[in-house]
This record gives sequence, C-alpha cells and structure tokens, in this order.
Amino acid sequence: MPKIKPFKGLRPPTEWVERVESRPYDVLDSNEARTEAAGNDMSLYHIIRPEINFEPDTDEHDPRVYDSGAEMLKKFQENGWLVEDAQENYYLYAQTMNGKTQYGWVVCASVQDYMQGVIKKHELTRKDKEEDRMKHVRRCRAHVEPVFLAFKPRPVLQALREKYAAMPSVYDFIAPIDGFRHQFWVVNDAADQAVITAEFDKMDSLYIADGHHRSAAAALVGHEMAQQTPNASGQEEFNYYMAVCFPSDELTILDYNRVVKDLNGMTPAQFLEALSQNFTVTAKGGTPYKPAHVHEFSLYLEGEWYSLLAKDGTFDAQDPIGQLDVDISSRLILRDLLGITDLRSDKRIDFVGGLRGLGELQRRVDSGEMKMALALFPVSMQQIMNIADTGNIMPPKATWFEPKLRSGLVIHKF
Repeated sequence: MPKIKPFKGLRPPTEWVERVESRPYDVLDSNEARTEAAGNDMSLYHIIRPEINFEPDTDEHDPRVYDSGAEMLKKFQENGWLVEDAQENYYLYAQTMNGKTQYGWVVCASVQDYMQGVIKKHELTRKDKEEDRMKHVRRCRAHVEPVFLAFKPRPVLQALREKYAAMPSVYDFIAPIDGFRHQFWVVNDAADQAVITAEFDKMDSLYIADGHHRSAAAALVGHEMAQQTPNASGQEEFNYYMAVCFPSDELTILDYNRVVKDLNGMTPAQFLEALSQNFTVTAKGGTPYKPAHVHEFSLYLEGEWYSLLAKDGTFDAQDPIGQLDVDISSRLILRDLLGITDLRSDKRIDFVGGLRGLGELQRRVDSGEMKMALALFPVSMQQIMNIADTGNIMPPKATWFEPKLRSGLVIHKF
C-alpha cells in the first residue's frame, strides 16, 4: 500500500517555463548542458548541472559545484523564476510522442516505502552515482528532478485524469531537440486529492521505471535526516520524495541496442559460424532489419543485416531473467563469443537508445568506429514488473524509456 502525499510545488511561472525547463541531468554531459544553457540564465541546467557555472573542465564533483547548485536554486526563487505554490497539490503531467499520450500523477512518494520494498526496483545502482545525487539533494534541500514510477492501471485514476485533460493546462509546450509535447495541470481540489491518495493506498506496489539513482539518493538522504532529527514525526517533508507515476500500460519502452568494436579475433565468417550454434542466422540484405518479436535479434556486420533467432534450449522460459533477450544476447554473444563480461565497464562496447533508430547503428559500423551492431526487441513493462516482484535485478543496459521526463516543471523542497 504505497503512501503518497501532495506537496507545495516550486514551479516556474507559465510565461517562463520554456526558459527554465530542461532535459534530465543524466541524459547529457557537461559540454552539452553548457551549450543548451548558453545565453539563458534561467536554464535549470544551472541547478542540475552546476559545473556549467564554472570554467570548462571543472570537475562536476568539486564541492564548489554542489554549493553552486544550491545557490542557483536560491537565486531562481529570489528572481521569481521559481515560485512555491500556496497550498499542497498533486499535479498531472502528460507527454505526447508520435501521437501517443501518457499521463502521470506527480506526487510525493514515501522514503519508507522505498526502504521497505513497496517501491520496487529492477536495476542495481552504483555507489558513486548515488553519492553524487545525494550530495546534490543534501545541498539543495530539494528534489529538483522527479523519479519515474509505474503502477498497475486503476480505472478511477484514469477517469480522473480524463477530467483534468479536458481542462486548460498551466503548461503546454513542444520541447526542443526531441519535439515531444509536454502538458501540466495543478490538482488542487481537495476531493480529487483524496481520491488520488485513496487509489494509491489500494495498490500493492509502485515500480521504478527510470531514475534508480535519483530514487536511491532521495530515499537515503531522507532516511539519514530522519535519524538525525530528534522526535521526528514521520510527516516531515524529508520523509518523501518527488515522483511522476504512470499507469504501466501507457508506457513506451524502446530497444536498447549494442555496438562492439571488434570480433574478438574472429573473421566475420567465423563469427557468423559461431553464432549458428545457438541461433538460426538469416541474411536480410543491406536494408536495416528490426527484430519482429522476442528472442529475435538483428545483427549488422560488413554492410549486411542478419536475423538471429534463438534456438530452442538456449534459454529457460520459466526463468524471469534467463528468458530476457538482453540476458540471452549477453550470455551467448557478448560473453561466450566476444569475451565481454562486464557491460558497465568494458570499453569495447557501447549502447544506443532505440530513439536514434537502426540507422545510428549502421552509421557507427560503416564509419569504422565499430565492427558490429546488435539490435534487440524491447523489454516489456510486464517483464520488468515480474522481475521486480520476484526480487530479481535486470541485466545492465536493458531498458530505454521514452519520452524522458522534462525537469524544472515542478520541484519538491524539504
């Protein structure tokens, strides 16, 4: 039974939202953030990527950088670029990509729910990335960017969101770069808030879709502050962190593909022969070929596309991890044939989100940068929830959600 609450959001005035809002901190590097924020003092990158406030090549983990993020958050409020709502609200956030719209409830989720596994994860987190976000949260005393959660659909919530979707939104804009539409409503009606709270209370779990490090960092800082606060009631704002919660059946998960620098000493013919032991290999010509279903992969090698169909017996259909295409390809291709055992650190492999398309895989191979590319069929949300429910962890680099949440539409202070 997830515990959620409304909160006094810190938000940009409507006329300035497009100058403030940004992409999430972790989908671009410092140089890209510097470029996107150029000439815009109101860009949220000054808060979430505060190394851009210093000379290029400044270490993003320098203590001065975290201090600058907090100073910028204060400056934005002093200048009226961010204004705190007068009352506690829930919010409704809609994203439209390629004609499909998904609606998420912006809430404060419970730190205890994360610590006790009511909010379920499917990925491992890295301590260095956790610590980076923890330092940012501690210094800002705010959750500047939300976590992306999913829940099993609730008809009552769907009906309520349709009510708000029919009303004028406070924000409505097309984001630069990706061209997706973003809309935002304030839910300040007490009766509607009570319905939202009650519906979440009826759920068994929430699932982290994207933002595992943000979720871990927010929860760990909240837990830390609760332990340091004498006579804490449990209702303090640090006991909660900001999340956008979407019904699982509306989410879009794209393929997350691989490109590899070499064939581990094999010739292309030897590599294809080795693949044939576990896969039915079919040449598809020079036109990009996309996997049509689970357990089929697309290989691009030497200007040719191939279908790789996993043979019977190469995976355990009863194993929630072993049946995943990301696991099959990691075991039978990357590990056994190419000698790549650590997807997080091996420099011979890189990953390409499905939004870039198969053309990006072909480009990187044709350029000579990479030797081969492997396209996977997307993981389903049901598979992710099954893995989280059984306490398992997805293999690395398995999911790519689109569209990404825009940052800066609302902030939670504590």
